[in-house]
Amino acid sequence: MTKQELLAQIKKKKSFLCVGLDTDIKKIPEHLLEKDDPIYAFNKEIVDKTAPYCVAYKPNLAFYESQGLAGWLAFEKTVAYIRQRYPDQFVIADAKRGDIGNTSEMYARTFFETARVDAVTVAPYMGEDSVAPFLNYNGKWVILLALTSNRGSYDFQFIQDRDGERLFEKVLRRSQTWASADQMMYVVGATQGKLFEDVRKLAPDHFLLVPGIGAQGGSLEEVCRYGMNNECGLLVNSSRGIIYADSTETFAETAGEEAKKLQVEMAEMLGKYL
Repeated sequence: MTKQELLAQIKKKKSFLCVGLDTDIKKIPEHLLEKDDPIYAFNKEIVDKTAPYCVAYKPNLAFYESQGLAGWLAFEKTVAYIRQRYPDQFVIADAKRGDIGNTSEMYARTFFETARVDAVTVAPYMGEDSVAPFLNYNGKWVILLALTSNRGSYDFQFIQDRDGERLFEKVLRRSQTWASADQMMYVVGATQGKLFEDVRKLAPDHFLLVPGIGAQGGSLEEVCRYGMNNECGLLVNSSRGIIYADSTETFAETAGEEAKKLQVEMAEMLGKYL
């Protein structure tokens, strides 16, 4: 999916919501455990009820890999279902890969050729040659970890060099020599608040994938105030606040209602800041 195609979906749906499919078999409704593939059954119902209100889905690979082969098959079936039924959705593999070049080449092949997702999250720590293999696919995206929400982000991401440049700023600046805003996005955690202004100074045109809305306490209004650019430039993710809003047999309907609430807020933000 191209940048213009993604922007067209945002405009059409008045939404920049990404639904995180962090599907934990220990948290899904008990009645689904009787299914042959409980994870896929859960995802399918969530997708059907939330698709009108979002523009992207983000399966977190850790939740699937923890179940071995069955989990990986559920991931592949989920992506295939979205591709078949909702081809306008942008699909992100939240895999946080990043290794030496030939290993990254295999990771890129896994997600872009086998799983056929649109984007994959990548860690920048090993530098350009670890990221480059993911950039060899036309129409596919790298979403580079830049400024995260977790407590440990302060261990490294805010370290300053002798000129006062912080490490996350160095990642933003240097990585833009690897790819343009038509092929690279950045992860910036919702709880970083006003720091979005610093991110936008270095990356004014790039999409930002923003986790941390909802259960993690991030403010949608704050993210939009400081992080939205003149095209929107945001994909705001909500996982637990949508998919685990209800543990009964009406879980999917409740998920759809929660997604709709965020879509309504996002429509207001688009009207306010664009």
